[in-house]
Amino acid sequence: MAKISDVNAIQVFDSRGVPTISCKITLDNGISASSMVPSGASTGSKESLELRDNEGSYHGKGVLKAVTNIKNKLKPLILGLNPANQLEIDQILIDFDGTEDKSKIGANSILAISLAISHAAAKDQNIDLHEHFLNLYKNITGDSIKPSIPIPMFNILNGGEHANNNIDIQEFMIIPQGAKNFSEIMKWSSEIYHNLKNILQIKGFSSSVGDEGGFAPNLESNEEAIKLIIEAIKSSGLKPGVDVNIALDCAASEFFDGKNYVLKSENKKLSSSEFINYLKVLIDKYPITSIEDAMDENDIDGWKLITEELGDKCQLVGDDLFVTNEKILIEGIQKKLANSILIKFNQVGTISETIQTIHSANTHKIKSIISHRSGETEDTTIADLAVGLGVGQIKTGAPCRSDRIAKYNRLLWIENESSNILLNE
Repeated sequence: MAKISDVNAIQVFDSRGVPTISCKITLDNGISASSMVPSGASTGSKESLELRDNEGSYHGKGVLKAVTNIKNKLKPLILGLNPANQLEIDQILIDFDGTEDKSKIGANSILAISLAISHAAAKDQNIDLHEHFLNLYKNITGDSIKPSIPIPMFNILNGGEHANNNIDIQEFMIIPQGAKNFSEIMKWSSEIYHNLKNILQIKGFSSSVGDEGGFAPNLESNEEAIKLIIEAIKSSGLKPGVDVNIALDCAASEFFDGKNYVLKSENKKLSSSEFINYLKVLIDKYPITSIEDAMDENDIDGWKLITEELGDKCQLVGDDLFVTNEKILIEGIQKKLANSILIKFNQVGTISETIQTIHSANTHKIKSIISHRSGETEDTTIADLAVGLGVGQIKTGAPCRSDRIAKYNRLLWIENESSNILLNE
């Protein structure tokens, strides 16, 4: 039985050139594994705390305090432990921090270790990481799950906090749900993406990209973005609503002024009910099957109303609303808010807590979507997590930029090497 013999950490950089943490776990049999922690731009107020230096270099965004916490405070707690005991190790780290939001040590410090532990355990058992996550789900929850290749949501047009343009809605995504396998999904998404680029250039729009690889043109309205995507789907020889659907991430908290939803690009100021009607019109006109953060995280009445009015027509995803927190999710379920949850493990801080939140969602028939963050790295853990936990959906950016493509390439390898794991239906 291998045991942890060393824990090391350094400051590295995410896809925005902002510092983040990489952690390396070494076992007494010589096996080692590392992780990198992502970081978000559009964040929920109830997320666990990402510890930054808040002074000195990198405009205060350095993570040297968090790195020091790993080396000096957390490392001694887990030396000599078996990396297969994920729940035990995560709980030791959580208890040592002792705060609700992991603000004492930093959720990024704790997550860096939690991720590296899972990688080391998989290597030690000589199994794929997705298989290890499948086993962890059963060990932690007592229930079994069927693994599957997830269907992605490709963010091919960016606005909001993810781009320097005038579009209010943060993400416009395509869902190639009509493809027969993941390889075909990648073919379709790549062709749509490049056709969209060509369309933008022909129409005189910018084809520069935002944080997640999607194009970031200045447009007259949010609806214009949808029309351009529909055109790109058709020019790829595919049928909107049959082969490919559309998803939105409103990130509504970013344009909610406390009372109204302010769409600057369209010079509109809408109440909750008016903004819901705005979205309903779009759903009726276009094949939109999923909307994330349609309401501000604190607009509970708005969330209740949109779930009542659109919940049977559309997947309504809570991101800032639930922040991957099991307790907050249960409260939302009781209030009948949304019908799906976005899963970002850095919002909560450990693999164990992430699995427990997904289990609660499964228990209450709430769909889960594994997600990246806008500040990503080449770490591909979320691809294996989506497969091993069988959630069926993943959101990890455009088919562009290595920080996004790394996850898709990992899924291509899993499909190639695991004939018994099929695309989610």
